[in-house]
Amino acid sequence: MSNSSSISKLIVPSDKLTWFSFSKLIKIGIINSNVFMVFVGLYLALHTNNLLFLDYLTVAILTLVGSGLVIGGACAVNNYYDRDIDSKMIRTLERPTVNGTLHPMFALWIGILFTLIGTIMLFSVSIMAGTMGLLGFVLYVFAYTMFTKRKTVWNTEVGCFSGAVPPLIGWAAISSDLTHPIATGLFVMMLFWQPPHFYALATRRVEEYRAAGIPMLPVVKGIRRTKIQTLVYLIPLLASTMFFIDLGGFFIAITVILTLIWFFLGIKGFGKMSDHKWATLMFVYSINYLMIVFSLMIIVTLV
Repeated sequence: MSNSSSISKLIVPSDKLTWFSFSKLIKIGIINSNVFMVFVGLYLALHTNNLLFLDYLTVAILTLVGSGLVIGGACAVNNYYDRDIDSKMIRTLERPTVNGTLHPMFALWIGILFTLIGTIMLFSVSIMAGTMGLLGFVLYVFAYTMFTKRKTVWNTEVGCFSGAVPPLIGWAAISSDLTHPIATGLFVMMLFWQPPHFYALATRRVEEYRAAGIPMLPVVKGIRRTKIQTLVYLIPLLASTMFFIDLGGFFIAITVILTLIWFFLGIKGFGKMSDHKWATLMFVYSINYLMIVFSLMIIVTLV
């Protein structure tokens, strides 16, 4: 009995288990942003099918909480698996699986538990929502974290597929028609928004990724190639606005303008601006771009 108790205390050190360390484990920031994308997908599916939000309040709660659990579970498993390379990067040194705050097995079991509960909640909403949630987990944990992150320069593109799933989870909770232009547009927009966003992050932290042995684009191909590829991905991102014709000309016009501004900022990186300053500018703009565009999707349906 005492041996079992010792093992339990080792895996779950109650004196170190704070909300700060736990939020780092499940990456609460990633959960918040992705659950917002889930909500937008769900809301737009309701709007498109002329359904009232209050009539689907239970569905919405199950979908948002379930998605948050699956995302948090995937992040916890990612923290468990990547703890060796995370210890080589300044930006990840505060993760509890790196600094010893939480036992790695605690991270793994939390990841499994969260994913299991979240997946059950999503499947209780609809088979398609559960399938999308499970797909996102598999793409992030296996396709990205385990199979490509450390092995190929295309790791970012692989990871982008999992990052494009959250809006589809929300949409699938209401409608199984994932071929609808808006549903397709949500996926495509998220798919092509991510490379410029993560290229900017990788450029800012290029030496850290190099030290950790992660073959990010600026590490393998150089920063100039990264800037060029950023501009290339902004072209299909711009084109993705055409999927949202049903949201009206105002939404399309604002989104096109915001994307062109992003493109212009990208071009500025080839001038006198330092690589770090360019990357920081692109990173901050990408976050604001996504929040503004996805918030606008809801706003235009209310006016």
